[in-house]
Amino acid sequence: MTTVGIIGAGHIGQALARGFVNNGYDVVIANSRGPETLADFVAELGDKAHAATAHDAAEAGELVVVTVPLKAYREIPVAPLRGKTVLDTNNYYWERDGRIAALDDKRTTTAQMLQEHLPESTVVKAFNHIVAAEILTTGSPTGTPGRRALATASDSPEGIDVATRVYDEFGFDTVAIGPLADSWRIERDTPGYGIRQTREELEQNLARAER
Repeated sequence: MTTVGIIGAGHIGQALARGFVNNGYDVVIANSRGPETLADFVAELGDKAHAATAHDAAEAGELVVVTVPLKAYREIPVAPLRGKTVLDTNNYYWERDGRIAALDDKRTTTAQMLQEHLPESTVVKAFNHIVAAEILTTGSPTGTPGRRALATASDSPEGIDVATRVYDEFGFDTVAIGPLADSWRIERDTPGYGIRQTREELEQNLARAER
């Protein structure tokens, strides 16, 4: 894969765009306000970054990142994402997103909601439990003692493999949780959410999580 589409240009989206460009990818990034509002940002990143609409970013990306407020997930274009792997960074903050009964009642997860919206895509939970400012500052080479680890979940083993490769390129070890139904273990207010931890510590925190 050589081109990454990023839908959402907040702090996480911009950090990931920088990281993918640094790792040699072409990036097509979109926000809800229009490509022209991203002109300065993509100019800063150079020739490998381009601004587009959400539809065009989804269409251009061989790998696509969805990093929008959860309340906007239904606005993600479906058709251009068919057959593609989609990295989902979304989190549920009811103060921002409004109350979602299925999440409050623990009947689903944020990643399952996106997967239902994108039935012909491979959704993979990734980068949802790290502060944006730390994405480009806390990674380290493979084999570094105490290397930071991040968790992922997907209903597809191939999706897990994609997240593992991306994490390694950004400087992180990977802990695979399992299917999207278990991705609640790294959602808001769980022991592993938002903190720096090694693979072993993350495995322990995932096991400690209660629903």
